[in-house]
Amino acid sequence: MRKGEQTRTLILNEAVALASQVGLEGLSIGSLAGRLAMSKSGLFAHFGSKEELQLQTLRQAQTLFYEQVFSPALKQPRGLPRLRALFSNWLVWVERKGDLSGGCLMLAASAEYHNRPGAVRDLLVAGQRELRGAIAKAIRLAIDEGHLKPQTDPWQLTFELFGIVLAAQHDLRLLGDARAPERAGDALERLIEAHRGFQSPQETDTIEPQGGRLP
Repeated sequence: MRKGEQTRTLILNEAVALASQVGLEGLSIGSLAGRLAMSKSGLFAHFGSKEELQLQTLRQAQTLFYEQVFSPALKQPRGLPRLRALFSNWLVWVERKGDLSGGCLMLAASAEYHNRPGAVRDLLVAGQRELRGAIAKAIRLAIDEGHLKPQTDPWQLTFELFGIVLAAQHDLRLLGDARAPERAGDALERLIEAHRGFQSPQETDTIEPQGGRLP
């Protein structure tokens, strides 16, 4: 990676970290400049406007989510092992501390922009639709492998999985309930049990996040 690209990646990673705490609406070139100890004019040259900063920050968050949640899960065998790894990595992403101490930026932005038209909302909606489609595909593969019942509705199960993650983020971030990830894992297992097929996957009872415990 060239120096200019490295600098841009560093800036965007800091923007993601800041936005996870103050929201995309709270993100500005001025607040980011203060965090990076850079001049506003220097950052303005990179982005040109607050909206462009928000868009590029959201794209970077989506890229990080894929790299740290989805991509490692794809290394697991198809079916329940992959679905469980995806869910486990997602919970690690939600409860992450340090650089993303505010939690999942996309989930937080969904509340910010659910009724706010514009380019940021459009990008957010497109990313969330793509995510749901990818989860539904993982569920269909679990059905094909015989791990889930043939009559399982992939989109309904995707809806319920999403609901568990939303509840985990809410209870962990708003209520400070440290048991939220454990509760989410229990909810997932009950959901799987309700749809379990006849073919048992070769898997351990607990799958560690393949992305590793993120710093």
